[in-house]
Amino acid sequence: MRIGSNTKAFTAVVVLQLVGEGKIALDSPVETYLPGLVRGDGIDGRRITVRELLQHTSGLPDYVNYIDDAALRDRYFEPRDLVDIALQHKADAAPGAQFGYSSTNYVLAGLIVEKVTGRPLAEEIDRHIIDRIGLRHTYFPAPGDRTIRGPHPHGYLADPASGPPQDFTEMDPSAGWAAGQMISTNSDLDEFFTALLAGRLLPPAQLEQMRTTVPMGVGGARYGLGIVSRPLSCGGVYWGHGGDLPGFETRGGATDSGRAANIAITAVPADDAVAGAVEKVVDTALCG
Repeated sequence: MRIGSNTKAFTAVVVLQLVGEGKIALDSPVETYLPGLVRGDGIDGRRITVRELLQHTSGLPDYVNYIDDAALRDRYFEPRDLVDIALQHKADAAPGAQFGYSSTNYVLAGLIVEKVTGRPLAEEIDRHIIDRIGLRHTYFPAPGDRTIRGPHPHGYLADPASGPPQDFTEMDPSAGWAAGQMISTNSDLDEFFTALLAGRLLPPAQLEQMRTTVPMGVGGARYGLGIVSRPLSCGGVYWGHGGDLPGFETRGGATDSGRAANIAITAVPADDAVAGAVEKVVDTALCG
């Protein structure tokens, strides 16, 4: 299935591995790596750090808010197209002032990866994560790849204005890029988050940074660097991310004790009640 914003966790791991290698500094400004790119109304890449990108405290507007779901099915976006859409709008807040979820942050993080490595982001995700822990059903679709490999459910987009739900399984996923383009399975996501928490993907110093969180302002959830902690009804928390993309929603993660669960549904929840029910399924699986 399409895993949407779970892609952000993969992108963050690659950035943090490059931090561990001394190629990126978390508290360096975006300007260091992408000179002159991030400029706009109240927006200045000289004042936004890499850490603030990964933690959604940059104040950058979210380009997703300005793209219609139905319209993106057939449109191809270059990553810089997505940044340009965001930069047409005023900053949501000053850098570091508050948490504000924005996929623009992760498109910029992906561009930084490409700048410092000289390689496509998809190759870096393969090398740093997929090949390292042997994920067999996880990949970053190539430009123009509108399908999902192997057996898969169909995903649907509910549009009250157009009547019955539309089959949205095949689409151009480029509007997600480093923030939401990847495809995986529940079992591979279980393996990814379990390996991450077990220290198989990051050195201890970078894993500690990843798990340093700020409040998201909803349900006790807290955001680290590309990973979310959510409280469990049985005590403690689980770590994961989750993702929404037209046609699919994924939720889940893993606990420090090694228990993992991820689930997918074939439409983005239409209201908070359905979203809460999905979260409850994850809680039941991890606490059962």
